[in-house]
Amino acid sequence: MCVRLNGPVPVNKTELELERVDTQYPEVACGGKYSPPYCTARHKVAIIVPFRDRKQHLAIFLNHMHPFLMKQEIDYGIFIVEQLGNANFNRAKLFNVGFLESEKQKVGGWQCFIFHDVDLLPLDQRNIYSCPSQPRHMSAAVDKFDFKLPYKEIFGGVSAMTKEQFTKVNGFSNEYWGWGGEDDDMSARLRYLNYHIERYNMSIARYTMLDHEKSKPNPKRMSLLQTTNLIFKKQGLSTLEYELVDIVHRHLYTHIIVNIDER
Repeated sequence: MCVRLNGPVPVNKTELELERVDTQYPEVACGGKYSPPYCTARHKVAIIVPFRDRKQHLAIFLNHMHPFLMKQEIDYGIFIVEQLGNANFNRAKLFNVGFLESEKQKVGGWQCFIFHDVDLLPLDQRNIYSCPSQPRHMSAAVDKFDFKLPYKEIFGGVSAMTKEQFTKVNGFSNEYWGWGGEDDDMSARLRYLNYHIERYNMSIARYTMLDHEKSKPNPKRMSLLQTTNLIFKKQGLSTLEYELVDIVHRHLYTHIIVNIDER
């Protein structure tokens, strides 16, 4: 890394027009990709963001994340995976799609994958977007939870895994339709393969959450979690099915549009 990073960074949560934000930051290449011009990046990172009906959040997210990531001088790309169709939102399945499709967009592939909710913004520049030797839970301290860890095994919000780690656990489960459970399922998958979850110090791993209506919980999430250890090796990336509708290379992000309704 070529620069010394300071601590807290400001956040602009005011309403922004996505079309206007997408004209900013000329340093960013088409598709939301960036490589530092004056040094060789140590990390090649794909930021995977599941998306549906959050256009205002996306504008704020892009406006915050690009300057944040550029200052860290990593080689990165932002991939927005939008769900079409009529089914309930499936965050985990969109992460699996983003993993596979983003790999096709990088010569030589990505070393590190950050699985990122669109409504979470990092508050400290020392929160480096990279992958250590163990999976990392990035968003350990969120303002919604008074900057405290809700429970030890949590792996939701923003998480980081290497390509090897993600493929070894067979990616996320595809079975979590609606809110909740998929991040705990991933946490269990990692533990079953003897990984442990790393975190930055709570003074660094700080995020703010954008306001939104609370989603309806998935009523099947608890029963699904009870079967994780039995099925994770044969259910996930290896059984992923989706219809790729389009890929659009916008200025600040690669827009992956998919239909993941079960057929």
